[in-house]
Amino acid sequence: MIPSHIRRALTTLLPIRQPVFLWGPPGVGKSQIVAQTAASLGLDLIDIRAVLLDPVDLRGLPQIDADGRTHWRAPAFLPVQGQGVLFLDELNAAPPLVQAACYQLILDRALGEYRLPDGWTVLAAGNREQDRAVTHRMPSALANRFVHLEIEAHLEDWVAWATCAAMRPEVIAFLRFRPSLLHDFDPAVASRAFPTPRSWEFVSTMLAGSPDPDVELELLRGAVGDGAALEFSGYLKLWRELPDTDAVLADPDAAPAPVEPGAAYAICEALGRMASPETMPALTRYAARLPVEFGVLLMRDAVRHDSRAAQTESFAAWARDNAAVFV
Repeated sequence: MIPSHIRRALTTLLPIRQPVFLWGPPGVGKSQIVAQTAASLGLDLIDIRAVLLDPVDLRGLPQIDADGRTHWRAPAFLPVQGQGVLFLDELNAAPPLVQAACYQLILDRALGEYRLPDGWTVLAAGNREQDRAVTHRMPSALANRFVHLEIEAHLEDWVAWATCAAMRPEVIAFLRFRPSLLHDFDPAVASRAFPTPRSWEFVSTMLAGSPDPDVELELLRGAVGDGAALEFSGYLKLWRELPDTDAVLADPDAAPAPVEPGAAYAICEALGRMASPETMPALTRYAARLPVEFGVLLMRDAVRHDSRAAQTESFAAWARDNAAVFV
């Protein structure tokens, strides 16, 4: 399932307190999807790294009370009130005894004397066995307590998230040009770095820090691996030679209009972020000079960036002229 469909599924399952297990390769964004969905539903989120727990951590510590009997004191990270999601991340990487300690919590919503509040749902996530990550085979008794959903990377979902997260435009433009590099993980290849949505976020953060040109390529290699780093480095040279966006807005009829796909993706990404009702006349004139598929891309990016752009007369005129291709 693509991330947007996972979010829709969780929107159904969390309110009815159905335990869910999210499966996916490393770096695909499982934890972020959980956090975003919980926030959208107004739910608290407790993120517990199950792989770091010992079996006794969930049960808590014994204490002899005034009645002379031993009572178990639940750990502070377990909720006692409110509504939310108890997220057991990397559950299948936890030792079997830790997984066994989760049985009662997931099925009966209890651990000894502790009771999970009614407003809370247990959700877990982990890598698949074929991903060559550290995992322990999940016992069938535990697996049967979950609804299982598997996540796959999806470019348009990622672009929507990356735009909202203010990811670097050159990273978004490159992955539109080379979508297969959004997530290119082969468990059969012993590579320490490889392209994933998470590692491209690292790249965006590094570029925001204005790295020294002499070490930039090595930083890219350290994040996304050799092949993707070399391709992206070449793309960055192209990006840095693009027409100045201010010059395009000042004279959209004379500014260079690239037809080479890589450059066209790049200029559309850069200009889309400058959309506003005031800039739409210039953007629509420039879009009309691009190959039709890139004109459509520029207009979609413009509306995504500023929804008011769709209400302008210049956009309406462009849409009428391109009604056959703009859907």
